[in-house]
Amino acid sequence: MIIFPAIDILDGKCVRLIQGDYNKERVYSDSPVEVAKSWEKQGASYIHIVDLNGAKTGDSVNKPIIEEIAKSVTIPIQVGGGIRSIDVIEQYVEIGVARVIIGTAAISNPAFLLEAVEKFQDKIAVSIDARNGYVATDGWTDTSEVKALDLVKKLEKIGVQTIVYTDIAKDGMLQGPNLEEQQTIHEATTMDVIASGGVTTKEDVQNLRQLTMYGAIVGKALYDGKITLKQLLEG
Repeated sequence: MIIFPAIDILDGKCVRLIQGDYNKERVYSDSPVEVAKSWEKQGASYIHIVDLNGAKTGDSVNKPIIEEIAKSVTIPIQVGGGIRSIDVIEQYVEIGVARVIIGTAAISNPAFLLEAVEKFQDKIAVSIDARNGYVATDGWTDTSEVKALDLVKKLEKIGVQTIVYTDIAKDGMLQGPNLEEQQTIHEATTMDVIASGGVTTKEDVQNLRQLTMYGAIVGKALYDGKITLKQLLEG
């Protein structure tokens, strides 16, 4: 199972939000590039990056920083946050991003998602952010009427190969992932599932490994020093 250290970028800085709330941010570093280099140095094999400005506005203002990260590390990076056009995907692929994550647009613009998957295939992942089993959109500010499980089945049908599944209630709370929900999603699909939200301890990672998840994203626990990447990788 791949451990993805997360780098969330807001206004050019590396931050963490609690449950996606933009009013509850904590700045951890003024240099996301240095943070990325540090994760690689500590043994990360893949980095997960979110452009929080992009997620909120659809404008990829942090792209220059993400390009610098792509040039500064030798490991692959995946990027999400406000990716709503083929042009933006193309730009990210051109600067060396290994996988581009589509979120809100997977719900609001299925034709765009279909075109993206046809054109970029395994370079496309879809982020499903769920609140009580329903998909949340627009940087988690809205909850749709779409059931997460229904969306998972639809995505598999159109050829998506990787999804990131986040339980918003657990995100940034350091209370462990929603294993039951992660297992339900994992068992409902043959797609690679990356678990996100609340992954805090070595035990959390071991539990997800037992579910044979493809990957797990770890954020706040690493930044708050609750655990080191080395400890998780030894898991």
